[in-house]
Amino acid sequence: MFDPKRLDEIAHKLAEALPPGVRDLQKDMERNFRAVLQSAFTRMELVNRDEVERLTDMLLRTRTRLEALEERLAVLEGTAPEPTISAGESSAEK
Repeated sequence: MFDPKRLDEIAHKLAEALPPGVRDLQKDMERNFRAVLQSAFTRMELVNRDEVERLTDMLLRTRTRLEALEERLAVLEGTAPEPTISAGESSAEK
């Protein structure tokens, strides 16, 4: 979710931007801004960077596995040449 400290910082900056006559209500406005921002961010269903990185890694592993399976299937069906040799393998290992 969204960092609460960052949310407080944004609410405080919004309250500071109010005209001088309204600043008497600054604390109340900060609370209101914070509630509105919290609600908006919750509706947006934001995720944190760790979650994005975890999903990116999972996608990369899945893509790699899919490519290997597609290559294997093509060889089994006889529609493609032998699989490519990775840098760590020698031709004698085939």
